[in-house]
Amino acid sequence: MGKSPRNDGPDEAELPVDQGPSIGRVLASARIAAGLTVDQVSTSTRVRVPIVHAIEEDDFDRCGGDFYARGNIRLLARAVGVDGDALIARYDAAHGGSPASKRPTQLMPDTGPMRVSDHRRPNWTAAMVAAIVAVVALIGFNLFSGSSRDAGAGSASAPLPSGAASPVTASAQPPAPETSLAPIAAAPADKVTVKLVAEKDKSWVTAKDSKGKSLFSNNLESGQDQTFTDPKKITLVIGNAGAVHLYVNGKDLGPAGAEGQVVHLTYTPGDPQAG
Repeated sequence: MGKSPRNDGPDEAELPVDQGPSIGRVLASARIAAGLTVDQVSTSTRVRVPIVHAIEEDDFDRCGGDFYARGNIRLLARAVGVDGDALIARYDAAHGGSPASKRPTQLMPDTGPMRVSDHRRPNWTAAMVAAIVAVVALIGFNLFSGSSRDAGAGSASAPLPSGAASPVTASAQPPAPETSLAPIAAAPADKVTVKLVAEKDKSWVTAKDSKGKSLFSNNLESGQDQTFTDPKKITLVIGNAGAVHLYVNGKDLGPAGAEGQVVHLTYTPGDPQAG
């Protein structure tokens, strides 16, 4: 009796079911149909060109994790006019389901023990402003008291002649304290000065100077800030752009991007716009 042929291939029940075009193919087809180039999509979404190419090829490892992959898919879908929620649902189904939280548990890859600074720093700016206000108020009070005493002594020693009008003494008011809302005081015009403030959440941040030297590479915790200065250029990578408030050369540029978005920014002296 002959032996039955051996079947070394996968069982038919184990073969994947065709679910139509992949996420990357859907995004690429929609982009082409909209008449957009990869560079144009990258500019409008701030998603780097290599990552756009990788996502269109269904390579999500370049995104840096599921959290950022979902955010990039949603941004690209919005730019090319397709349903981002449907693509996110397909991504979740293929990668272990939807996340328990929309926030990443760790914004920076695990590279071993890391010294992290205190979660919160004292608000020295508010304390300094309060001290300045108190000093100015005290000076104003002393000036007011001295003027009142001088006016009283002059009236007692030199009475006015009969019929002369009494001088009207204006009440001295203490000068209003001058407070500056500018986050970067006296930013030098010949340098680029960048300040990052984590307002609502933490974010992973890297910063380099014009020579490519690393100035900072760590998590910026909620309530913390960092300031960088260079004669030519500051280059930034911000992992959770919506959580970071950005000030460049003394000017408030607002949030660095959308929540969960990874942005790459470059600034030079005298221009608050990204290079």
